[in-house]
Amino acid sequence: MSEFFPVVPNGHALFSMLLTAVALYLFTRKKIPLEISSLALLVFLALSFALFPFELGGEHFEAIAFFEGFGHEALITVCALMVVGQGLVQTGALEPIGRVLTKAWTRAPFISFLITLVVSAILSAFINNTPIVVLLLPILISVCLRTKSPASRVLMPMGFATLVGGMGTTIGTSTNLLVVSVARDMGLPQIGMFDFALPAAIASGVAILYLWLIAPRMLGDRQVGLGDSSPRLFTAFLHIEEDSTVAGKTLAEAKAMASDGIHVVRIRRGDHFISPLPDALLQEGDRIRVMDTSVKIRAAAEALKATLYSGDHEVDDEHPLNAENQTLAEIAVVAGSRLDRTNLRYTSFLERHQLVVLGLHRAGKDIWKQSEEIMDVTLEQGDVMLVQGNKDEIRKLKKDTEFLVLDSSVEVPSTEKAFVALFTMLAVVATAATGILPIAVSSLTGAMIMLATKCLRLGGAIRAVSSSVYFVVVASLALGQALTVTGASGYLTDVFLFFTQDAAPVVVLSALMLLMAILTNVVSNNAAAVIGTPIGIGIAQQLGVDPQPFILAVLFGSNLSFATPMSYKTNLLVMSAGGYSFNDFLKVGIPLTVIMWLSYTFILGELYL
Repeated sequence: MSEFFPVVPNGHALFSMLLTAVALYLFTRKKIPLEISSLALLVFLALSFALFPFELGGEHFEAIAFFEGFGHEALITVCALMVVGQGLVQTGALEPIGRVLTKAWTRAPFISFLITLVVSAILSAFINNTPIVVLLLPILISVCLRTKSPASRVLMPMGFATLVGGMGTTIGTSTNLLVVSVARDMGLPQIGMFDFALPAAIASGVAILYLWLIAPRMLGDRQVGLGDSSPRLFTAFLHIEEDSTVAGKTLAEAKAMASDGIHVVRIRRGDHFISPLPDALLQEGDRIRVMDTSVKIRAAAEALKATLYSGDHEVDDEHPLNAENQTLAEIAVVAGSRLDRTNLRYTSFLERHQLVVLGLHRAGKDIWKQSEEIMDVTLEQGDVMLVQGNKDEIRKLKKDTEFLVLDSSVEVPSTEKAFVALFTMLAVVATAATGILPIAVSSLTGAMIMLATKCLRLGGAIRAVSSSVYFVVVASLALGQALTVTGASGYLTDVFLFFTQDAAPVVVLSALMLLMAILTNVVSNNAAAVIGTPIGIGIAQQLGVDPQPFILAVLFGSNLSFATPMSYKTNLLVMSAGGYSFNDFLKVGIPLTVIMWLSYTFILGELYL
């Protein structure tokens, strides 16, 4: 081991490390979409190597090689598994599990909580944890309300259990797939689906005991949801009389004349209805159904010189405005939703669901600025909308897999395609685990079967693929390749070994895992994994030991996304549903991270070193 600090090998290596640091910084900027920052980094990396060529082994390194990530086996597998998982959700294939857990909770909540943690962890070893969280959130909220126990004591432990279980197989998370694929690309033997299931199971057992017995005591009671902080909306009818100023004008002109605009639900003319299109001409005798605040409805009636009715009665002291079976609900945007990375206006949310959005929250904070229209706010997975509408419309939304209704009732979608979807998922896992098919082939075949059997429509399959994960994976693979070919990863390995020199291999392994755990809670876990894998392999080679435990140290460390709500998308869903604060995640997540870090250090040391 050199006593002197390692010297940077070349300018391209230094540039690659600086660009990696920039990437890690950009990945923490919430105001910059991950898709934009990832694509910009990829373009800048390729452009720089094209303008300033790099010689590798006497041959010119082609900058276009950085685009190989778009066809990488790991990326194909990740996207295909997202589609297969969405097919399970869309068909309600997980419904039986939800119903069994619901019955168990009503009889023995304490033991049922443990069973829920174990089941969610096992499912997450094979399925993306987002649909599992979406399935269990309303169930746990429901049973907690029925038993008059605080939901905040169980929602976060359940969410963390899905992250813990995802470490058990190569397909548990996209991070696992990336680590295994990068290691194989570097010439190491292929790691099988269940090759690290034993250390994962032991550490997960310790973590689940903590989540079952200790974590709930650390979480105080929290109010679930946004609360009713917005003015309630009312339904009313504007009757166009003979002397009305809008007779013969278009609906757009009428809305412009109304004070501050107004929301029109539909127009009734005689015995039929007219679509509320902007160019619809209004006539004497038309009844315009509107839904808005009391102040805006009264102002519109006065401006348009229309008679205001509530139901069959003219609005007066004896017949005030009424909400006509209107109710408030809180709805979270989940994976596969049309609203992910778009807005309410573009998706015609109001027209499709007849629900008016009163408020928007992201990670417990209001994201709707008064200077912009609520319909134009770009939404993301985990955002929660406070909506108002007819109870029947809310009930329909509970069966829509694009959203998660956060209330006390449980309605899990179920279709005749559920068995097909479940069998397809089992076939994907079985053929990959036994080596009959490579995981990329089996998962892509499974996605095709989901589409061919109409378990999932093409639009749902496209939305199931997270664009942020897609571009982050491609950019991370390119950065990892740049670090490797320029010798930067070797340099970083030397720097790491310089600071850990004379330490036992298990201590070096533990330090590497801790570094990954810190990194994954600050930046993308996929980026941490791709950057960390070559370093872990290099450390093992210089120490002259088996590289597999160091690969697993990177894999496990990159999955310890517990300390912040932003470190994983399901953390944001749980945060909104449970009313948690940032400090709640620190309070429960940091001890869990330490517990799993120490557990994996001991287990990997005993089993491999």
